[in-house]
Amino acid sequence: MARRPPHILVTGASQGLGACIAQVFARETQGRLSLVARQAGKLRGVAKKCRAAGASDVETFRCDVADAAAVREMARRVRERFGDVDVLINNAGTFRPDPLTSMSVADFDTVIAANLRSGFLVTREFTKAMAARRRGDIFFMASIAGLRGFPRGGAYVAAKHGVRGLARAFREELKSRGVRVITVLPGAAWSPSWEGSGVPPERMMPGADVAQAFYDAYRMNRRTVVEEIILRPQLGDVE
Repeated sequence: MARRPPHILVTGASQGLGACIAQVFARETQGRLSLVARQAGKLRGVAKKCRAAGASDVETFRCDVADAAAVREMARRVRERFGDVDVLINNAGTFRPDPLTSMSVADFDTVIAANLRSGFLVTREFTKAMAARRRGDIFFMASIAGLRGFPRGGAYVAAKHGVRGLARAFREELKSRGVRVITVLPGAAWSPSWEGSGVPPERMMPGADVAQAFYDAYRMNRRTVVEEIILRPQLGDVE
């Protein structure tokens, strides 16, 4: 019996790198895609592009992945539609440029929840089934901000350092269960979030290159795991 195409779930899939990653996996795997984000209208547009790229089936799921109850309900609907997840890509996140000395507690909590708490909540929902099957891939979108500090980005820096640590912990818990855990730490890559920043797109990496790195790590032999991938613009970090 022919094996079903893989089921890939991407959070934060409505724009930017999440949309790029979804389209690369659609093209390369002809898989079944679950696209998750808060913006339903933008998700539908990405879903259309994924179908055109070759996905065998695509469904969108509106969800705030920092909300535990919303994530449980999303996971239920995902399993009802496609069954277990084969490839989980924790890409959701947000950035708020404020100095730590003046940032509000609410804004700090929002950044931590969107980038770090979300990865814990979503991964927890799908890990048990992967471990039971002894097969699966979990990706975490970190950042070079998970390697160093940046002014006016303290909450994001703290969150991405946390993402790196969370991924490492999941890696240790799951490596004997056939589940690979991969962290991608990109520098500046062009996406709509950079519009109006004054930084020219040619100073940054193309989003498609970052997305391709996710797929290239996924397609390796199951006996091999790329634990971390660091990507930077050729000229170095954008300060």
